[in-house]
Amino acid sequence: MKMENHPCFDDSARHSFGRLHLPVAPACNMQCNYCRRDFECVNESRPGVAGKILKPAQALVYLDAALEKMKNISVVGIAGPGDPLANGAETMETLRLVREKYPDMLLCVATNGLELPPYAEELARLKVSHVTVTVNALDADIGAKIYAWARYNRKMHRGVEAARIIAQNQMEGILKLKALGVTVKVNTVVIPGINDAHVIEIARTMKKIGVDIMNCIPMYQIEGTAFEKIAPPEPSVIHELRREAGVYIPQMAHCARCRADAAGLIGQSLDGGISKMLDDAAKFTPAENRPYVAAASREGLFVNQHLGEARILWIYGRGKDGGVCLIDKRKTPPSGTGDRRWVDMADLLKDCGTVLAEGVGPKPLSVLESTGLRVLTMEGMIAEGVGAILKGEEVPKMLLRTAGRCGLGKACQGTGMGCG
Repeated sequence: MKMENHPCFDDSARHSFGRLHLPVAPACNMQCNYCRRDFECVNESRPGVAGKILKPAQALVYLDAALEKMKNISVVGIAGPGDPLANGAETMETLRLVREKYPDMLLCVATNGLELPPYAEELARLKVSHVTVTVNALDADIGAKIYAWARYNRKMHRGVEAARIIAQNQMEGILKLKALGVTVKVNTVVIPGINDAHVIEIARTMKKIGVDIMNCIPMYQIEGTAFEKIAPPEPSVIHELRREAGVYIPQMAHCARCRADAAGLIGQSLDGGISKMLDDAAKFTPAENRPYVAAASREGLFVNQHLGEARILWIYGRGKDGGVCLIDKRKTPPSGTGDRRWVDMADLLKDCGTVLAEGVGPKPLSVLESTGLRVLTMEGMIAEGVGAILKGEEVPKMLLRTAGRCGLGKACQGTGMGCG
């Protein structure tokens, strides 16, 4: 990895090296008063918009195609259109897939920082070399004017409380990243009359905690937001703020406020060829190239285990006679590791298109499906369910569970540490 080839962090690289953003993160965990996300947008060039949302496996298909067309891509990033770490499972799986296939590719993530602390170590483990954190306020009273709400620890926070949590987590996350040797850029959206007088204090503080570079971004005026009536700052104001902040920390002055599916050189529009690749990738069904079916079973005859309880998964494929054939038995990853268990399970089942279980919780369902693995809850003989799938048919409705995707509810005895 050549660190100097990141066009957003090094001004000298932006004319030669491009970046590719993978739009795998639609959800956001806070609402900024200047932001409006749009998932089917092709006309606007700004953060928070993307033409398509991709699953991790689809993102890799898109990346492969894009690299064939654009030979100057030096960095792959995830920047939305929501927040990457509010979509942690999808983001980490995408980064893992890219790192495995392209070990020398620069990886970067742009986040609001609310969920940064618990992910810092995993980002470093995946060799994410550059992280951008949007820090708009350190003072909670100022932050309360910028953020309408924040969702943290499954609870909605508003006003000063939300702003305090956001600032606290941003600081903690940045400190962790710097201790792990990750290059950090801070974006500060300059909002006239709100935080413009606070920017220099942010610059001073970011320098103290080791941030490498700062990007003062003029607020983009977006219709339908709480700040739609606030005019963006004049270029001369931004120029002066960068000059003053530059006394404390290096400044980025070539930001193009990229889309969440940006591709190519900074400032380069998304051309038709790339847009078609994005559309094609969104139609890709990973299961087409995954010939096996996994089943959660106690004895290998019936689908009769909750996925969180299964210690072994039985792997089936097509036999020489065209019937159902047992291919393998695989030990599931250990419980007690949170989301990591389901990411590891997805890797364990990367040659399977479907997994059958008596029940499955929302977290493993989200993680496994984000990798292109179809998860079905059913009861009955494995051979009936697997046989239908291998023939390209639907599993008979009489076998499918009707009490929701999990079905077990309070009776669940799974030990998936987050499964149920």
